Amino acid sequence: MDESLALLALADRMLWITALVAAPVLFASLAVGLVVGLVQAATSVNEQTLTFVPKLAVTALVLVIFGASMMALVGDFTEQIFAEIAQVSR
Repeated sequence: MDESLALLALADRMLWITALVAAPVLFASLAVGLVVGLVQAATSVNEQTLTFVPKLAVTALVLVIFGASMMALVGDFTEQIFAEIAQVSR
């Protein structure tokens, strides 16, 4: 029973880390897509690259700004997983 609780706690932490890492990129892309969509609707310009290029630029900018903290989260979680694996194998 204790192993299943530990596994569920690990899965819960994994999902939270995934959400924390993906959220800045997804929210920034969503905001830019909404703004560009509103501009396209107001001007009746339906160009596919007009939505893709700003989203790509904002995604790159968010990764440059938040990339270090995202990788720190993933690295800390990886260290915790390996520490738990070593503890279980004893």
